Amino acid sequence: MIRRLLGYITEAQLVSALQEADARAQKAFYERYASKMLAVCVRYVSNRYEAEEILMDGFMRVFEKIGQYKNEGSFEGWVRRIMVNESLMYLRRNRQWRMEVALEEAPEEADTALTDQSLHAEDLLKLLEQLPEGYRTVFNLYAVEGYNHAEIAELLGITESTSKSQLHRARATLQRMLAQTDVKKNFIDYETTSC
Repeated sequence: MIRRLLGYITEAQLVSALQEADARAQKAFYERYASKMLAVCVRYVSNRYEAEEILMDGFMRVFEKIGQYKNEGSFEGWVRRIMVNESLMYLRRNRQWRMEVALEEAPEEADTALTDQSLHAEDLLKLLEQLPEGYRTVFNLYAVEGYNHAEIAELLGITESTSKSQLHRARATLQRMLAQTDVKKNFIDYETTSC
């Protein structure tokens, strides 16, 4: 078995074996991509149990649709798109997260002059998890996945203006959270240095 798994060194070899429904290739594929794709799912659904459920559904979809992959573009990107779509389908089935808000009604952006420049990616992901689902979903699609507002509107069944307002509110909320994090950090730093 080890010898066979080592045979999937290149992505093309792995894809070819997956297209033949090779169970060992499926295992190798899972081991290679599970953690990366779980991170994608967690960005949309902050509950880890739900994200793992989406991940499994996504892997099943990859195995069902692998014949449609034509070795054009990044295989990982193709898989990522499936995981994003699975996450969005899960949100549609299980939650009412849509929120119609006019862009003009969105709050002003927070002052970012105080935010800590040394924020780590892990810290930012934790902040993203705290966003309301609608904000988080639009932010992920726009800022991380690179969709434009027209595409987001079509994917989510909302208007472009709603997509824009959700993004605006997500950014403003993140900036407020970052400012609060910085204030807390500065207070903790002050307390530890003054003792």
